[in-house]
Amino acid sequence: MDAFSYKKEVFMTNHDLAELIFPNITKTIDDYEKQYPERNLGEGVKVTRFAPSPTGFIHIGNLLSTVIDYVLAKNSNGIFYLRNEDTDKAREKENAVDLIMKTLSHYDLFPDEYQIEEEIHGEYGPYIQSKRKEIYHTFIKYLIEIGRAYPCFCTKEILEETRNSQETDKVRTGYYGNYAFCRNLTIEEQIQRIKRGDPYVIRFKSLGDFEKKFIFNDLVKGKIELPMNDQDVPIMKSDNQLPTYHFAHIVDDHLMRTTHVVRGEEWLSSVPLHIELFQAFGWKVPKYIHIPLLLKKDEETGNARKISKRKDPEFSMSYYEEKGYPSLAVIEALMTIANSNYEEWHQQHPDLKFTSFPFSPKKMSTSGAYFDLEKLDHLSKNYISTLTKEEVYQGVLSWTKKYDPSFHKLLKSEKERSLAIFNIEREQKKPRKDFINWSGVKNQISYLYDSYFFEDYEKTYQDLTEEEEIEMDLLKAYIDSYQEKESESEWFEDIKNFAIHHNYAPSPKIYQEDPTLYKGHVGMICETLRHVITGKKESPNLFQILKIIGKEGLIKRFEFFQKQNLK
Repeated sequence: MDAFSYKKEVFMTNHDLAELIFPNITKTIDDYEKQYPERNLGEGVKVTRFAPSPTGFIHIGNLLSTVIDYVLAKNSNGIFYLRNEDTDKAREKENAVDLIMKTLSHYDLFPDEYQIEEEIHGEYGPYIQSKRKEIYHTFIKYLIEIGRAYPCFCTKEILEETRNSQETDKVRTGYYGNYAFCRNLTIEEQIQRIKRGDPYVIRFKSLGDFEKKFIFNDLVKGKIELPMNDQDVPIMKSDNQLPTYHFAHIVDDHLMRTTHVVRGEEWLSSVPLHIELFQAFGWKVPKYIHIPLLLKKDEETGNARKISKRKDPEFSMSYYEEKGYPSLAVIEALMTIANSNYEEWHQQHPDLKFTSFPFSPKKMSTSGAYFDLEKLDHLSKNYISTLTKEEVYQGVLSWTKKYDPSFHKLLKSEKERSLAIFNIEREQKKPRKDFINWSGVKNQISYLYDSYFFEDYEKTYQDLTEEEEIEMDLLKAYIDSYQEKESESEWFEDIKNFAIHHNYAPSPKIYQEDPTLYKGHVGMICETLRHVITGKKESPNLFQILKIIGKEGLIKRFEFFQKQNLK
């Protein structure tokens, strides 16, 4: 080796190492700071993001964090954007991105900025991490140049042996301190091994001391004392292409100027690492909102447990679509989890959207939050009761198109009757609350359609007791004399007169005063009439049902009842 070559090797620098690893990266981090400047949005305006990995379906926990993201942004006239974190290509599912967009659209949580394939909406894209490789390489190159990142040549076997040794010695597992074997390799050794073709990953060089603590302020949990990070985690994978999640997301959150990060509390243990990464670049750390785990009561043990992908169908968002819950009802249920005072606020401001609610992270549960399907049912039926007949019709029509084509066809062919059915006890001070979701509608109203009623009469009819039933001759006399009335009061006056004429009391109260004076009371006539034309002992408003069926339908159902010899 000549003197020149020796001198060249001795004075190899971090810059030389960085150039060897990233020879084609010519931009600097300053170039990207200029390309993605601070957003000019004003004081107090929030920038939030939904950043899923396209590795599977969206679950209820994802939607909770997304709703909070959306409310924070919209309530402050800010920006809500979608970023697809697809660095884990091995686990990526086909059409996952389409599913994400469809889910956001279904719940009317459409982002202000997003990307579909090569189509970018927004000035801070690309919004797909695999499209940002050059950006990440630029920032990793910078860390290498300042001595905060280095190549690690440890094989899987070495790492596994180290972990086993740590477990045997009962010490913390991980790549840190004396266990960070490649941390102190000389630059010359690193360059030599790279040139030799040895596989490697890039690790972040931590300056933290695990024995020391730092104070972290979470907007939900308040001030938390956590150990400093001392792990030298990988920030670029061995394929020398894409970074790891830990590194990519902090670069993106900075460049996209994210102000608030909403995520599950399972990420709390990663806060020391993420903050150290931000600090390594001298960046401002976004505010963190770590939301509690969603819990439910275990039917077997009675104890609280985390909602499970394996055990609980309600974990997946597809469950709510298949059941036909209106999207806003699901959001309302999640908002009550986000802040317990939401329901009271909504009752006081029924005309305002949930985005107007003054959400406060401080009012979130600091432990697990129960997600109760019974609560969802309650909120859903309340919400549906506020809809117009047209809105209910469209909701059922949309759901049946995918899940019940035959009922969908009937709804379309008998639109006017369907609208009348959905309007029963709707336009009044206290509307009827019988529909919980769209999937349950058919079972509740099918008897009002002749095609279902006459095909399924054996399941439809429920027997009346002798006390409730009147003679069929009397009912036939009423049906023969029946005339449609414009108002319910006119109709009831008419049937009371009919009852009095046939020695039936005009009210149950009068009948109870002296039953010996009457054959029965007007309520018995109504209940038998209800039974014959609906097959049920209970139903919505009888007058409105009679208007829908009409006299011709009334006669037809009575004759059918007699023909089947049913009671």
